[in-house]
Amino acid sequence: MITAADLIPLAPSILVSLTAIAVMIAIAIRRSHFAAALICAIGLGLSLLAIWAVLPYVPRQVTPLIIVDDFGLYYSALIIGATLAVVLLSYPYFARLPDPPEELYILLPTAAFGGVAIVLSSHFASFFLGLEVLSVALYGLIAYTVGREASIEAGLKYLVLAASSAAALVFGMALIYARLGTMEFARMPALLTTRADFYDPLLLAGVALMITGIGFKLAVVPFHMWTPDVYEGAPAPITAFVATVSKGALFGLLLRYFRESPSSGGSVFLVFTIIAAASMIAGNVLALLQNNVKRILAYSSIAHLGYLLVAFQAGGMLGARAATFYLTAYIVTTLGAFGVVAVLSDGSRDADRIEDYRGLFWRRPALAGVMAIMLFSLAGIPLTAGFFGKFYVVTAGASSAIWMLLLVLVVTSAVGLYYYLRIVVALFATDDLAAAPAASVLRPLHAGSGIVLTALTGILFWLGVYPAPLIEVIQKIFVGLL
Repeated sequence: MITAADLIPLAPSILVSLTAIAVMIAIAIRRSHFAAALICAIGLGLSLLAIWAVLPYVPRQVTPLIIVDDFGLYYSALIIGATLAVVLLSYPYFARLPDPPEELYILLPTAAFGGVAIVLSSHFASFFLGLEVLSVALYGLIAYTVGREASIEAGLKYLVLAASSAAALVFGMALIYARLGTMEFARMPALLTTRADFYDPLLLAGVALMITGIGFKLAVVPFHMWTPDVYEGAPAPITAFVATVSKGALFGLLLRYFRESPSSGGSVFLVFTIIAAASMIAGNVLALLQNNVKRILAYSSIAHLGYLLVAFQAGGMLGARAATFYLTAYIVTTLGAFGVVAVLSDGSRDADRIEDYRGLFWRRPALAGVMAIMLFSLAGIPLTAGFFGKFYVVTAGASSAIWMLLLVLVVTSAVGLYYYLRIVVALFATDDLAAAPAASVLRPLHAGSGIVLTALTGILFWLGVYPAPLIEVIQKIFVGLL
């Protein structure tokens, strides 16, 4: 039974859900794109403030399903902050489209609520409910631009594959429950008393199916085939949401679950090692073959999840801190890159061809500078968050002596420089300046998009030059978790 004292730590997630309800009521009274976006932004902003307000009241176990602790609140802040950035980027983007945009601001906080529920979960039931809330909202978000065939195709692909992965996930949970008799993460380690328990066929099969379901959401190899098509077909701000919020929520759950639940000994370590290496290799190599910016960033995200798994494999306090810092840097950088794509897109299609960025610096130097900085961060160039994040991951990997994964990371990172620099070279090209620029290039920057891109660029440099404050925060959230 939830008491009044339990509601205080749950205030951020409650406010996120109330935001969706408030937008729904506002739309029922009068349709207004501006009002819907404003209510959504205010609600998400209040949710962020509520996270700081409830810090004195955590940690707290709210029924066996939910645990509100510093770890969960940090990841909730990442999810809600990224959603707020997507809302601000979405307003000018969807204002240029013929589709009614108001329902978008119901789906975004609903998806964010699902993500928050995932990172606060301490039980299979709450984890699955949060995952389904997130997934169902994403079905509508990805296919929101019904006038574009690619968007409908992307939504259908995501629907079919997400349903299949959910089935695998539920079956895996059922097998683990059949073996252990509990679905609470914290109770599982105590039920595994001997080494033989870790190699029980039911447990191994259950963990394998769980990895399959989570691997789909993270888009790691071999569960990555949906990623480039969905990234290309979805509207640019929604692509940013899928690449950040969806993956951030599942990775947070992965850190919590495999700390408290069965790991099946060295078998899971081997599986994640193979997945990490394959993701780094396949993501970078396949990105070399692309001419579409959104597909390049899609394969790049696969590689970056491989880098994250290197820190995850390192384990311990250092590995968890490195993974969290790298995920934070990845979210900031990915939002910035797709934010530029959204700003340059028009009502007919997204600015996803490399030719759309050719000579952009000479026409929109600020936007070109932001895009170049984001690409440099993804490549791990010094003075950016991406560089320090990758350095942190390498340090964690070296401390655990996982040399093979570190070798793959270094080699594939060097390969990744090529396709990032292809876009940067196009930004500064001078060969077609005489051609008339597209109308989207000359369109004034909307205030909301400008605020988001400026803030993301500032955070990126701050984390690359002076990361100590964030590292201290991350250290504190893991003191009580590990």
